[in-house]
Amino acid sequence: MEGYSYLLDLAIILLSTKVLGLATRKVQMPQVVGALLAGLLLGPAALGWITETNFIHEVAEIGVIVLMFCAGMETDIKELKESGKASFIIALFGVVVPLIGGFAAAWFFNRPDLIASDASCSIFLQNIFIGIILTATSVSITVETLKELGKLKTRSGNAILGAAIIDDILGIIALTIVTSMADSSVNVTVVLLKILGFFVFSGIIGVIFYKVYKRWTESSEKGLQRHAIIAFVFCLLMAYIAEVVFGVADITGAFIAGLIISNTNKSMFVRIKFDTISYMLLSPVFFASIGLKVVLPEMTPAIIWFSVVLVIVAIVTKVIGCGIGAKVCGYQNYQAKRIGVGMISRGEVALIVASKGTSLGLLGGNFLGPVVIVVIFTTIITPVLLKIVFKKASPIPVSETITESESLAKELEQVMKSRGEERK
Repeated sequence: MEGYSYLLDLAIILLSTKVLGLATRKVQMPQVVGALLAGLLLGPAALGWITETNFIHEVAEIGVIVLMFCAGMETDIKELKESGKASFIIALFGVVVPLIGGFAAAWFFNRPDLIASDASCSIFLQNIFIGIILTATSVSITVETLKELGKLKTRSGNAILGAAIIDDILGIIALTIVTSMADSSVNVTVVLLKILGFFVFSGIIGVIFYKVYKRWTESSEKGLQRHAIIAFVFCLLMAYIAEVVFGVADITGAFIAGLIISNTNKSMFVRIKFDTISYMLLSPVFFASIGLKVVLPEMTPAIIWFSVVLVIVAIVTKVIGCGIGAKVCGYQNYQAKRIGVGMISRGEVALIVASKGTSLGLLGGNFLGPVVIVVIFTTIITPVLLKIVFKKASPIPVSETITESESLAKELEQVMKSRGEERK
């Protein structure tokens, strides 16, 4: 009977995420906050009813891949191209400022008379690594919140998406440099060449797939289900190749696959299909799984104080860093605030980086607790703050309003057409 326990786990996760999601909506907060809280309550940090099994982990991984694939399909490529340079600058500031802030906080507390470390490397490398953990951005939380608020296609939303993808790349480079100092088998040059190779590969494959897929879908109006299946196959292959072959995050490959599909005439139909399965199964499991990962270690007064400082540094440095980058690129104050807040969440990305550092001796056990607390707090507070900064009135240009209205009208027309074709 134990082999079927995953069915009970799924039922509990789906029910609890929906109930708490509706509860958080009642108090004017995004439903994703409820899903995150459900994972914390069910996991080892609270009730301990559910632990993260291989099944839940793998379903959650598919969930975040589908989430970023859908985000890619909903992204305005023209706007993303226009914000490309800005996204890089925002991401650069969003990496450098938290890196400095995290290093400074660790430098102050990482000493024998305050918090003794059992890491095997030098104190300097340990402090740098804690800074690198703070550079991480979990864009999946922000994407789900922006989708729920209907703000994913805004100029700020596109800037957040672009900056978060570049942030991942810069984070990988920084992590590789530090780990190469602790592990001689890691070659920085090879990693950089792999990252460059991934984007060259994506460009070539993207053009080929786009032309073939577009021609095929335009010449085949019947059997629309297979269009969605082929699109999903392409998404999974891009995610796999990104992670396994080039060492880039799988969500980056999924996002690029979504961008490619977004230019085809069946993108709206594909989105409808994926939104359904994501809403019913994949997204709740993914967001709950973040909470299920959390295990709080014992905390001393010094570690508690370090946790408080690290949380403040994690929030402030992202808002200031990305906000400054946005202002440098000509964004308005309200847009810079939105972009900064959208980059706060560390989520599962920071946990993965911390786990990597622990295995390499770059992060001592006493410092893992504060990192987990940063993950919990930033993950929950980001959707709340996003709703606040997007809810406040802002001067929206008339041209932007017209563009969004035309986009909505076009999407509605595609939905009606797709449903008519599906009935046939």
